[in-house]
Amino acid sequence: MTQPHVPDPSLIAQPIGDPLGEILHLLKLTGTFYCQSRLTAPWGIAIPGFPEVMSFAVVIGGQAWLKVGEDAPFEVRKGDLVLMTNGAPISLYSDPNAKLKALEDLPIRKVTELYETVEFGGGGEACSMMYGLARLDHASSPMLMALLPDVLKIDPWEEDAGSWLQGTLQFIAREARELRPGGETVITRLADVVVIEAIRRWLIRSPDADRGWLKAARDPQIGRAIVAIHRDPAADWSVDALAQVAGMSRSAFSARFTNLVGTPAMQYLAEWRMNLARRSLRETTTPIATIAADLGYQSEPAFNRAFKRVFGIPPGQARKASNDMAT
Repeated sequence: MTQPHVPDPSLIAQPIGDPLGEILHLLKLTGTFYCQSRLTAPWGIAIPGFPEVMSFAVVIGGQAWLKVGEDAPFEVRKGDLVLMTNGAPISLYSDPNAKLKALEDLPIRKVTELYETVEFGGGGEACSMMYGLARLDHASSPMLMALLPDVLKIDPWEEDAGSWLQGTLQFIAREARELRPGGETVITRLADVVVIEAIRRWLIRSPDADRGWLKAARDPQIGRAIVAIHRDPAADWSVDALAQVAGMSRSAFSARFTNLVGTPAMQYLAEWRMNLARRSLRETTTPIATIAADLGYQSEPAFNRAFKRVFGIPPGQARKASNDMAT
């Protein structure tokens, strides 16, 4: 029988300065797609919704109107960055009365697998915009996405003139205008950084971010337990062991963890392991038995049952669904 994976004392003892900062440090985007648009009024674009995927728009020049789902439209101007997190359909147009055209019907020019350009409109006032799709790649992403607002708008021009965010968007705009060799690579890499920064700013600055799982991650005691789980998810954790990491009694830890996170500690551990497993199933060809062992499960059947409890389908089916979507 495989020996249980016990917590590494040296790992637990490693100082934890900022639990939330440690989580944010690991955030990155995957499956990113970009469309660089040069539009002239009147114009309107209807973009379908994409479940579990964020979309974002950066206005490089001019102005436009944006409508998310059934919400009221709002104006966006040069330099604005809008991040939309709920996968709802989006409408972009020169004015709210402009006729919409489906995205798939536009004269799109494919530059690379992940980068396209489009020129469209009636020849009037010009607007340049970058639109993108991306998925947050981290096991904490489902919890983070559940807490993010549906629409997150940032105006970097409110910052100091020398702020790096404003400078980065200006650099993206210049590359978009000139599209020099390799320009699409520069644009996409910088856009990734800008989107992550938008999320970080909301987490740091918004009072709405101090709730639920995010509030727990900031807690000096519960945050330590959360990071310990993240650092060593395969460990044979128990409530007693996690309470020791947090420096609390078992009963006090259990009550505080459930109150802040919304789920008991052992349920959080199981769901964290399953989020890690789902990412491995999506992105690798690692055998399911190996994924199970790497996450501390003594047998593949036990892992399969745990995965199905969280996601409603067995891991083999989840991998097949991901592969089907990729093709």
